[in-house]
Amino acid sequence: MPESKLAPGSQDQFDQLQKKLVPLWNSIEAFNQDPQTIVVVPSLSIDAIGGGAVLQAYEERFLFLLLLLRQPRARLIYVTSQTILPSIIDYYLDLLPGVIPSHARQRLFLLSPLDASVRPLSEKLLERPRLIERIRSLISDPDRAHLVPFNTTSREKELALRLGIPMYGADPKFFPLGTKSGCRRIFLEEDVPHPLGHESLAGEEELIDAITQMRARKPSINQVLVKLNEGVSGEGNALVDVTDLPQSGNAKERAALKDRLKAMQFELKGITYDSYMKKLQERKGIVEERITGEEFRSPSVQLRVTPLGSVELLSTHDQLLGGPSGQSYLGCAFPADAGYATLITQEAAKIGNRLAKEGVIGRFALDFVVVRSKDGKWDPYAIEINLRKGGTTHPFLTLQFLTDGKYDSKTAIFTAPNGQQKFFVASDHVESPRYRTLTPDDLFDIVVRHNLHFDQTRQTGVVFHMMSALGEMGRMGLTAVGNSHEEAKATYTRAVAVLDQEAQSS
Repeated sequence: MPESKLAPGSQDQFDQLQKKLVPLWNSIEAFNQDPQTIVVVPSLSIDAIGGGAVLQAYEERFLFLLLLLRQPRARLIYVTSQTILPSIIDYYLDLLPGVIPSHARQRLFLLSPLDASVRPLSEKLLERPRLIERIRSLISDPDRAHLVPFNTTSREKELALRLGIPMYGADPKFFPLGTKSGCRRIFLEEDVPHPLGHESLAGEEELIDAITQMRARKPSINQVLVKLNEGVSGEGNALVDVTDLPQSGNAKERAALKDRLKAMQFELKGITYDSYMKKLQERKGIVEERITGEEFRSPSVQLRVTPLGSVELLSTHDQLLGGPSGQSYLGCAFPADAGYATLITQEAAKIGNRLAKEGVIGRFALDFVVVRSKDGKWDPYAIEINLRKGGTTHPFLTLQFLTDGKYDSKTAIFTAPNGQQKFFVASDHVESPRYRTLTPDDLFDIVVRHNLHFDQTRQTGVVFHMMSALGEMGRMGLTAVGNSHEEAKATYTRAVAVLDQEAQSS
């Protein structure tokens, strides 16, 4: 989507605003009683969002941030394209441990442009100066406030400037570092293992040139992945079969490869070859070997660079993938398998240190694939840097805020204050046509009756998100917390079975 242009000199103004995060960070990190205002604008700049209901649900995915109202002097301004059902707000406030919901509700301000169009929320706000002024009026002290976006583009940067508060996220000037091409260059420069491939490709001929070079270097390649620089959650990816082609260097190789490209399998529905090649020319992209194996996993590492410049290794997850060729993100299990969690964390630390050196701040994630070799060891391959909050952010922070637990990156174990280890399984894609008959209030009733609701005493159970997509899409998100991997998975499986049963009988 096209972005607005920043006015000359605005970079200096933005840099000055960002410096305010440094003194503010200590109180943010300490989760203490210092007064502060958090402005949440979960704006998405993603082509793959299909409709207003899905967009609204994704904007509500970060309602776990309402748990920040546990801080008794914190104010939270949460903006969405459309208004949020009061019962959904009540649901999150009732999850707050040790807090009177009515006290928290007085410090929560919900605003909306009432615009259901499929455009980034930040763009809608920038069109409405009166709404921006309303947000400004709710910020009690601009020196003790910050903006929390989903991803960071020039729109969010402009919004921070208009609000006069810093933004906790990567300056969009670092956007090239998070593209598929930028990732591969950083992996190479930081000596992080990654698949054989080529970057900065623009069009069919360059793609064919790259694949012929890859086949010359490694004749055993069976499949390659073409990825647009700006693809998200597997969208923008395409799978190409390169088996049984003429040998590398054969005069017929290029023509055969062209035919295979035209038969590529797209991860996103409705894409045509011509439209994909047009986007490749506009955005550029990469091609790389598809790593496969009998034991194959897709874990990720979550990190952050603080405004103080320190790198923190936050968590690891095993990603649950689906879609036509298994490249679309559906959910995750936490923490990642102990067999490789510390291994990928070590590699991710290299990237974190590099990004900190570049000046990046905020949360980001590093995706890997790992394959078990014949000697039983796991071989990691870095795939992508996501300079934004991702699908693993909200379930992990939900767990952290609800339990006050901590993740130890050296042991890959999350422990609550009582010494109990915690695990979860989460998905944004709990969906069925039958779920369209359910409302959020129905969900709350169902989980309470079946004893699935998150219980603060046990610190286990189910937490819902993305409930606004129920009526139109029959879709919601779910995080199932347990005291073991097995318990979390069993709770998740039981919750889905109960929902299926209840929806069928309604």
